[in-house]
Amino acid sequence: MSLELWLAFCATEAVLCFTPGPAVLLIVSIALGRGARPSIGAMFGIVAANTLYFALSATGVAATLAASRELFLVLKWGGAAYLIWIGARMLLAPGNTATSAEPVVLMRTFLKGFVVQGANPKALVFFMALLPQFIDPTGAIATQLVILGATSALIELIALSTYALVAIRTGEIAGRRVADWLERAGGALLIAAGARLAAARRE
Repeated sequence: MSLELWLAFCATEAVLCFTPGPAVLLIVSIALGRGARPSIGAMFGIVAANTLYFALSATGVAATLAASRELFLVLKWGGAAYLIWIGARMLLAPGNTATSAEPVVLMRTFLKGFVVQGANPKALVFFMALLPQFIDPTGAIATQLVILGATSALIELIALSTYALVAIRTGEIAGRRVADWLERAGGALLIAAGARLAAARRE
């Protein structure tokens, strides 16, 4: 893989990761309501789901999964319901602070991030379409996939960390009441994202 090809992948991945979506909304809401540490758990959950999709796409399993109408519908409706449920909780009860021990909180936010990011079955199709454009067929395929996978995870972490830091700083400046309203707005957007996912058709 040439440097130019890798830089093109970095640029494409950066645009995609910094574009607000359900994962970004989740990170912002957790950062506003619970602070930095719980949002770290959600970040790694999101990255773990992305890495799973990346690995499935790299091994060709994504083609089989994407072709399954039944699996697509299960992922789509399950993901849509979960997004709407999380959004409703944020909308109705912002600023909830977990009383569990920190490791439990981190595990819960990790699982929440993993499920939210894995809720969209079209991510499989996306990675399956994206990867071949940045692979040099004359080079070592496995090495290139490892490099691209690590690059994707790093850029995702940078993007999510940036959003979390901005959200935390905004909450500190604006105060708890404004932060609660921002979290409610994030909840409404997550509900909208869930409705959009439910209405999505397999392409």
